[in-house]
Amino acid sequence: MTHGPIPADRAPARLLTGHVTHARLKPVTHRFDYRVFYVSVDLARLAQVRRWWFGIDRWAPLALVTSDFGPRDGRSLDVWMRGLLVDAGIPADGEIWLQTLPRLFGYAFNPVSFWFCHDRSGALRALYADVRNTFGAHHGYLLSAPGHAPIVNDTVLTCRKTFHVSPFCHVKGQYAFHVRRDGDRTAVAIDYGDGDGPLLCTSLMLRSGRFTGALVLKALAEQPLGIVGVMTRIYWQALRLWLKRTPFYGAHPRTDAADATSCPSDSHSKLLDDETPS
Repeated sequence: MTHGPIPADRAPARLLTGHVTHARLKPVTHRFDYRVFYVSVDLARLAQVRRWWFGIDRWAPLALVTSDFGPRDGRSLDVWMRGLLVDAGIPADGEIWLQTLPRLFGYAFNPVSFWFCHDRSGALRALYADVRNTFGAHHGYLLSAPGHAPIVNDTVLTCRKTFHVSPFCHVKGQYAFHVRRDGDRTAVAIDYGDGDGPLLCTSLMLRSGRFTGALVLKALAEQPLGIVGVMTRIYWQALRLWLKRTPFYGAHPRTDAADATSCPSDSHSKLLDDETPS
C-alpha cells in the first residue's frame, strides 16, 4: 500500500465514515468502539466546499469555522500551515487536507483533527495532529518521517507527550502515530506509552465517499447522537474509568511551555505550543 494523491476524483471535500476504537491496557482494561463520520477538505479550495447546508465561516446546519483550528485567529489555514512546514524544513508543497468533525447546528467538539500535508507528487510528507481537551485548551504536534522522507504505511511518527488530555493519564511518555491509506480507506493509529510500557491504543478507521447532502444525511441518521454525542461519550467513558478505580491525577494541569519546544533525540517531530488557557 502506498500514499498517493487524494481524493482520486479531485473533489475539494470528502465524507469519511467508520469507527474509532480506544483500548486502555493498564492499570485496568477498558475498551470502547463508536461509529463516527468526518469531513476532509482541501484547504486551498475551501470556497468550493460551500453548500446551502454546509457553511465555511458562517452558520449552516453543518459548518467548518476556520478559527476552530490551527492559529485560531481567523487566518488562512492553508497559508498558516505552509508557513509551519517551511519553518520546519519539510518539503510539503502540495495539497493540505484537513480531516475533522464539522460543527452541527453551531456545535462541535474535536478531540483531534488531522492535517495531511503532501508534496507536489502526492506523497504524504507531514501529519499535524490538532488536539483539544475538554478544558478548552489546544495543542499541535507536527510530525514527519526521518529526514522528512515520504510517510508510507510502515512509517512510525513519534513525539513526546507534552499536553494534558485526560485526568487518568500523566503528562509524560511518548506517542507513536501510524498512518495507513489504501484507495478510499484511511487508518490513523495512535499508541501511547508512559515509560512503563504501552498504556493506550487508539485507532480511527475510515472510508472515503462523496460529499453530498444525501450521504451526509445518511451518516447523521446512522449516528443519532451525531457530533453532539462526542462530549457525552467522553464523560460517560470517564465515569466508567472512575468506577473501575482507575488512578486519577487531577484536572487540567498546566503544560510547561518549555516542554513543548523540544523532542526526544530519537523523535522526528516538531512540537508546537498552541495551548490557550481554559
